[in-house]
Amino acid sequence: MGIAFAFVLGIANFLAQRMVLDSGHPLLAALPPSRFRLARAASLGLEFGLLVGVMLASREGPGTWLAFYALYTLGNGSAAWMIWRSA
Repeated sequence: MGIAFAFVLGIANFLAQRMVLDSGHPLLAALPPSRFRLARAASLGLEFGLLVGVMLASREGPGTWLAFYALYTLGNGSAAWMIWRSA
């Protein structure tokens, strides 16, 4: 059950990441295209690594790792919403 919940939280995190990358925020728009592609790949790779780590850690059942990941998702979503609203 913990792995499924982590997967749903991961989908929410990837959605927030995509929302920020497609927001047209001036800070992101100021990046040269090559740097933007590198930043996009690095951030999505880091997000994927974090999701896999939490899923592996929560194999035995939901616990502290999943609680921290839920808090991270809440903060990530809030920050993405603020960036999206300011763009």
